[in-house]
Amino acid sequence: MLERRFLVAATMMGLLTAPATASDIVLLHAAGSLRGALTEVSQAFEKASPLKVQAKFGASGLLKDEIAAGAKAEVFASANMEHPQALATANKSGPVVLFARNKLCALVRPGLAVASDTLLDRILDPQIKLGTSTPKADPSGDYAFEAFRKAEAVRPGARSVLEGKALQLTGGATSAAPPAGRNAYGWHLAEGRADIFLAYCTAARDAQKENPGLQIIALPDALAVSADYGLTVMAGASPGAYQFALFILSTEGQRILASYGFSAPSLPE
Repeated sequence: MLERRFLVAATMMGLLTAPATASDIVLLHAAGSLRGALTEVSQAFEKASPLKVQAKFGASGLLKDEIAAGAKAEVFASANMEHPQALATANKSGPVVLFARNKLCALVRPGLAVASDTLLDRILDPQIKLGTSTPKADPSGDYAFEAFRKAEAVRPGARSVLEGKALQLTGGATSAAPPAGRNAYGWHLAEGRADIFLAYCTAARDAQKENPGLQIIALPDALAVSADYGLTVMAGASPGAYQFALFILSTEGQRILASYGFSAPSLPE
């Protein structure tokens, strides 16, 4: 169904019948949490076609603002549905489709005793430094603040405490960048800037690969937050952009996303 929506849109504009040449480059803007997965997807796509993919990864909100301001982009893969939908509503892109799902986890420094059922107590502890990404600029921060809103129903007063103490360490325009090749969340924990970091489960898994001592704690059901990832092709994009979007939604593209820990809705049951 998702592939069909893109296929219909592309066919209506005659894009899939246009020839592609080896010099064609697809311009991809994508959420930073997709770097590993979409890099591999791009490599598989390039092996199967004469096209190349030029990717820019970053916080989805900042990328959306760049595109809205006129930055050249063809495919936008966001860590939420809202940012690509804003572009579609402004007639800057076509339909938005769900292409991957993620979840929020707690990444915990080595040696700190935390379990799912004690996580809320721990992040409310004044002695615990709590890291998040930056809301509005980065959906990961929005999802963390959604967990804070859920905490209010469990512990009245928790939301204001958590919002007040959250250290917005990543995803902002002026956020400190980690050393090349380092996972940002694991780096902040290693540097002592946070004791617990609310981050995507896929990103937490990547951080744990760098430092096996890091702990990944599932949010309890009452605080659990899922993340829907949206894909859109920009108005006036090249034929290759639609072909690449279809490849992301294909069984091969979805298989690669699943191998990186994402839930891939287009995979066959």
